[in-house]
Amino acid sequence: MTDREIFELYKEDVYYFCYYLMKNQADAEDISQEVFVKVILADRSKVRNLKSWILRIASNECNSLIRRRKTGVMKELRNYLLSRSQDSNPVEEHLNRRETRKEIQGLYSKLPDKIRMVVVLRFINELTVPEISKVMDIPEGTAKSRLNKGLKLLKGKMVGTQLKEMSSNESV
Repeated sequence: MTDREIFELYKEDVYYFCYYLMKNQADAEDISQEVFVKVILADRSKVRNLKSWILRIASNECNSLIRRRKTGVMKELRNYLLSRSQDSNPVEEHLNRRETRKEIQGLYSKLPDKIRMVVVLRFINELTVPEISKVMDIPEGTAKSRLNKGLKLLKGKMVGTQLKEMSSNESV
């Protein structure tokens, strides 16, 4: 596979992975560029699963930037899409999807870094638990545990959000 083919095949996966972890479009673009520079310069002859290997590089780059910024304030997530919008949908449906995306964005951003990374790899990048363990260089059991904890945290946050909405609607 040529460098160009690899880039074309995996650019969106790498970008969205970085975007969900970093919560910032500019950071995701910068990290994605760094990832593909490393991929192009690396010896890929012994790589079995190219997607997992590339996402592992992206994971390491994101973790490096997160560590460097740990003492500073994390930038707010600006624009991200869970799914591509279709122009043929009615305006009301588009607005409902937009609100849902913002709610999910808020939920993801509240997860701890390590747990958020596993959840994003599983549900956004659609990797299996064994692939996640390879990308993050952790045992499969740890990946499963973090995924389970992430789902529980998300469920708890969703229930809390719904209860707040119900109580605010009753007081009106």
